[in-house]
Order: sequence, then C-alpha cells, then structure tokens
Amino acid sequence: MGNGVLVGADQVDRLSGSLKGRRFALLTNPTGIDSGFRSTIEVCAGIEGAKLSAFFACEHGLRNELQAGVKFEDHTDEEYGIPVYSLYGKNRVPTAHSLQGLDAVVFDIQDLGVRFYTYLTTLVYAMSACAENGVKLIVLDRPNPLGGHRVEGGLLREGFYSMVGAWEMPVLSGMTIGEFARLVNAQAEKPCELEIIPLQGWRRSMEYSDTGLPWIMPSPNMPTIDTVRIYGGNCLFEGTNLSEGRGTTRPFEMVGAPWLDHKQLCDTLNALELPGVRYHPVTFTPTFQKHAGQLCKGVFTYVTDKTSFLSVESGLTLLHHIVSLHPNEFEWQGSEDGKTFIDILSGSDEVRRRIAQPEGLKEIAASWKRQSQEWGEQRKSYLLYED
Repeated sequence: MGNGVLVGADQVDRLSGSLKGRRFALLTNPTGIDSGFRSTIEVCAGIEGAKLSAFFACEHGLRNELQAGVKFEDHTDEEYGIPVYSLYGKNRVPTAHSLQGLDAVVFDIQDLGVRFYTYLTTLVYAMSACAENGVKLIVLDRPNPLGGHRVEGGLLREGFYSMVGAWEMPVLSGMTIGEFARLVNAQAEKPCELEIIPLQGWRRSMEYSDTGLPWIMPSPNMPTIDTVRIYGGNCLFEGTNLSEGRGTTRPFEMVGAPWLDHKQLCDTLNALELPGVRYHPVTFTPTFQKHAGQLCKGVFTYVTDKTSFLSVESGLTLLHHIVSLHPNEFEWQGSEDGKTFIDILSGSDEVRRRIAQPEGLKEIAASWKRQSQEWGEQRKSYLLYED
C-alpha cells in the first residue's frame, strides 16, 4: 500500500454502501485500479447487492487500446457482455438513452490536473448529463500527479470551449479530480447529485511518486511522471507544425522539426537561465503523426529542479523563440470546431496573435500568472486535503 495512500477504489465497503440496491454504470479506463493492482471493473462487478449494467469509455477506449484522437462507437464488452457507451465518437456526452434505468455512474480515471487532457472534459460532460437525467455521480478520487499546489497558466475564455477545455480554469488546476468535481458542481447552473470517495493518506505536497501507488499510463503518450511534468507547456506544440514527440519513446519531452536550428535554439534558451530547466539538442525520427519517418532536429526539456520548474511558462518561452528563429518555416496548424487548435489549447487567441513579439511573451506570461493566482484562491473552498 506504498506510503499508506488509499485511492477511492480501495474503499470497497464505502462504495458498496453507496451502490447497494442500485443499477450503475462505470466510467473508467486501465488507470482505474486499486493500490493492489485490482481493476475497478473487477471491484465494481463484484459488489453484492448492486448491478454493474454498462460501461462508459472516453478517449483511448475502455482498455486504453486506441491512440490519441481515434474515434470509436458503442459496442458490447466481450468480457462482461454489457454495453460500452462511447464518449469519444458521435457522442461526447452520455445520452438519455445510455443513462436510462441507471441510478448512478461511478467515475474512476487517473487525471493529470491539466485542462486540455480530455478526461476532465469527460467528467464535466458526465456531470451535466447526470444532472439532466437524475442520476447520481460517484467520483473515486485519485492524486493529482503533480501534487496539490501547482497552479499555472491562463484561464480558458468564453468562445474557446471544446473537448480540450470545458471549464474556466488554468492549464494546471492544482486539484485532484474529486476536488475539481466539487468546484464544477458548485459553479454549474444545474448541479448533479455528487459523492466523492476521497483519498486516504494523501497530502498536497505529494507528487505521484511519493504515494507508493502504481503508475498506470493514463494514455499511450503519457508514459511517466516526467512526461506529465512537462506536458502542461509542451502540449502547446500540438497546435504547430513541430512534432511534440509523439511517435517516439519521449513524447512532449522532445519537440522538433526537420528544419529546426536546434543547437542555436538551445544556446538561446539556456542563456535565459529559466528556473529548474535545461535544454539540450537531440535528433529523433517519429514513427507516426507529424514528420513520421523524417529525421527531426529537436530540443529535449530536462527538468533539473522540479520545485522551481514552471512548465507552462517554459513551454511559452520555447514557443516564442522557435517562432522568432524560424518565421518562414513555422506554422500554426490543426483546427477543431472551426477554430485554430492553438487557440482552444491555450484558451484564447492571444498566443497565436502575440507570441512572436518579445513584449507579447512577457505580457502573456504576466497575465497568465495573475489569472492562475486568482484561480489558486478561488479553488480553496473546494479542497479536501491538507498540506
């Protein structure tokens, strides 16, 4: 049991009490396990006096079998013979039909505490659907992998909501997924009946590696806590024509392109002496997605001090210097709902419009710092755990 941290899925007695006499669905993926490596699917299927009637599956599928962005539709689970309702196909929100006859939905997914990681959006959508259909939502809480203090980035603005951002929040929330659910429910126009089964033994100062809990990859391109630490800033490169390292063994830690002057870029960045980080030139050849099969000149982000490292500000700075160094080669790319992808990732059109100018970088970073500090105060009344 590691350092004595128990997740919601460990507390079977409490879960059984909440589900007694009820028909329920489970919204989970392979990260839904207890501290002894038993899957939440197995835990829930074994609850006496309650009936597991359906699964809901979000991006990457019920068993993490799909790559990023791959859509899928409803199907029947081969092992349990019950419906699997897709929340990453034509429907992103549980339908009235899929919730019909259910008393509760149990949510158990390891999140990153990062706004554009789609599991948070799925939670928001599930809460809304449960509220509309009179179904209880039970969140089995899990640690924020980066601890409970790290709040970074600007707020998502009206008009830029999407699957990679469904709430007015910064890039890094500084909350567990259960705490976030409490905030959403309090601020929602129509709250759902919500129960959080909290963590036991977790403190805000704990990173995931401090908990002793098993790290199960939350998605195919999130292999380690090192990836998570850098993701908040370097995910912005998904909205550009640079590879963000997908198709390599170190996604998000490396970004690059065939045309990048990576050595000069690293020299420039290291001269800035940004807190807790060094940049080193590397080469890599992605096996899929952007620049697949092409040799890329890249930059590897090495976190030298995880306490002082600012993921979002470092990612913005890296982006600014690439745009400045390669104005002819660099491009914004991708769209969702008719909007440029960088806009919905970053939460407004400010980065796209202003990141090329030095004063733009400084003003965005300062503005985002103020916004994240405001959120840090706003979230306090919804926190469940101490330092």
